Amino acid sequence: MSREELAEEKNPMEDFLRMDRIPHIWCPGCGIGTVVTSFADALKKSELDLDKVAVVSGIGCTGRVAGYVKFDSFHTTHGRAIPFATGLKLANPELKVVVFSGDGDIVGIGGNHLIHAARRNMDIVVICVNNFNYAMTGGQVAATSPMGANLSTAPYGNFEYPFNLPYLVETCGATYVARWTSLHIRRVTKSIQEALAKRGFSFIEVITPCVTLYARRNRLGDGLNLLKYYYDQSEIQHGADTRTVGIDYQGKLIVGKFVDKEKPTFLDGMNTHLQKVLGEKYVPYGVKP
Repeated sequence: MSREELAEEKNPMEDFLRMDRIPHIWCPGCGIGTVVTSFADALKKSELDLDKVAVVSGIGCTGRVAGYVKFDSFHTTHGRAIPFATGLKLANPELKVVVFSGDGDIVGIGGNHLIHAARRNMDIVVICVNNFNYAMTGGQVAATSPMGANLSTAPYGNFEYPFNLPYLVETCGATYVARWTSLHIRRVTKSIQEALAKRGFSFIEVITPCVTLYARRNRLGDGLNLLKYYYDQSEIQHGADTRTVGIDYQGKLIVGKFVDKEKPTFLDGMNTHLQKVLGEKYVPYGVKP
């Protein structure tokens, strides 16, 4: 292929990213961009109408995703991505709504919204990029920071118990739960494909430790070396009991698809209940005539 032909060749990401905003601002070696690539690949392989895909994020490094994707997207306030996504889904049930944000936003600041969206089995997909700290604001302890890790607000090591996210969302009612590292590229793509095709609350955790703050403070190397460390430390255990998949500081990392089940969504439950109470005069919401 000639240089002229190469210049005219369409970038395969053009249908999914706002190319006028590229290059992105994420640090060299950060895994967020890799997860975005998996997301785009999953959408490409799906049968979804891309005009009916909406992406919602909150504040933080991963929250920047909403500004880069070429869909209807919403960069919301800190911790409020999930309730915003809930409103979108209920206002227009035809949308496939994806929350794409970080652990600080979804689990820390917005943790209450996470557990109730899972409890209600809202029909949304949540992709949580877990970098183990509040990376954008200085590397403070987060709800997912492993015990013993060195962070800016824990210079002698973190002593707080972290959330085990797969266990948390499963016990709250999620119908699809998976965890991978950002180097499990094809597996992340497949999990996102499965979540997009599923009805109910789907949660995918992607481990990609902050290369700039977390890695430096804990002397873990940088860039690909850091990500490869976690990839090499991972062990795939599909269907594992989520009570056993908590993350220890520099310990073995259990990854895989842990939960994949069916149950009525929030709208299913509402329609069934109101149909029973109101009878024939009730017109099911979100159901095409």
